[in-house]
Amino acid sequence: MKKLFLIAAAAMISVAAMAQDFKFGYVNFTEIVQLMPAMDSVRLQLEAQEKETYETLGAMYEEYQTKAEQFQQKQATWTPAIRDSKMKELQEIEARFQENQQIFQQELQQMQQMLQAPVYEKAQTVIKELAKTKGLAFVLEETSMIYIDPAQGVNLTPEARTALNIPEGRTIETLQAELQARAQAAQGMM
Repeated sequence: MKKLFLIAAAAMISVAAMAQDFKFGYVNFTEIVQLMPAMDSVRLQLEAQEKETYETLGAMYEEYQTKAEQFQQKQATWTPAIRDSKMKELQEIEARFQENQQIFQQELQQMQQMLQAPVYEKAQTVIKELAKTKGLAFVLEETSMIYIDPAQGVNLTPEARTALNIPEGRTIETLQAELQARAQAAQGMM
């Protein structure tokens, strides 16, 4: 029994000693990805696709509205067969609109994932390279941790920002202001 206890104690001591040799890093991955210049291109492509999608859906909705108004105005003068036919046509247009709305939403999500994948991969590659260079055992996502002692870890965010060509003064707040200004400008053009 004493032998087993001594073996367990020795194992715990060696694990504790090894744990002290590990160095860890942390990074604000979400911030880095959102601020990367490549993500600006992704956002512009998605905005263009969304605009095209909403224009298409808008045209479909206008067709529905026109036919619905026509139906309301003329239904009293139509025979039951024509009224049923026009009602069925309205229902088909509405169903096609809803179906296309779902399809377009799925396509936008797929496009977003496809466009963002290389951006995420590039950020991950840079962070892995920085971690290897610094001899880090692992890198944590800063925003998902409850507590990080900066004195015991290495913050890779500043170096990753530089490696990914993120302008020095660019922050999430300035990005949000840019996006808001662009959205307001787009609304002013409508």
